[in-house]
Amino acid sequence: MQTQIVGIILSVIGFLGTIVICALPMWKMSAFIAANIVTAQVFWEGIWMNCVIQSTGHAQCKAYDSLLALPRSLQAARGLVCASIGVSVVAIGLTVVGAKSFVHHTCELVSTHHYNWILRPHDHRGAQRELGACIYVGWASGALLVIGGGVLCSTYGC
Repeated sequence: MQTQIVGIILSVIGFLGTIVICALPMWKMSAFIAANIVTAQVFWEGIWMNCVIQSTGHAQCKAYDSLLALPRSLQAARGLVCASIGVSVVAIGLTVVGAKSFVHHTCELVSTHHYNWILRPHDHRGAQRELGACIYVGWASGALLVIGGGVLCSTYGC
């Protein structure tokens, strides 16, 4: 029974991390560099919106205008993260009542890994691109989901 509780707790923590990476626009970060000095603007790009953060702390976010104008990697990341959340809700619910379920744990890792693999720094003059915090949170969440699913499978004898 303790092993099942540990598996469920790990899965719920991973699920909450999935919700965080879906909501936050921190998948890619860019800072503009001019003459080796970082200017006072940082750009965050997420799967739903872009944000510009000034050195004063003022943030201005804008949702993407059109679904069709988005790159395929971004559309795939959106779909996989939303699928991960949907399947996780069902799977955690079924796990709590005793059903076997493991598939939802891989959706999170696939979505963040796919987005990171396709992530290509575009040639913006003076821009320095880095992976955002959501990629790292996504990897950790995906690992927790897989570990939690593995623990649950080991208790059910999958």
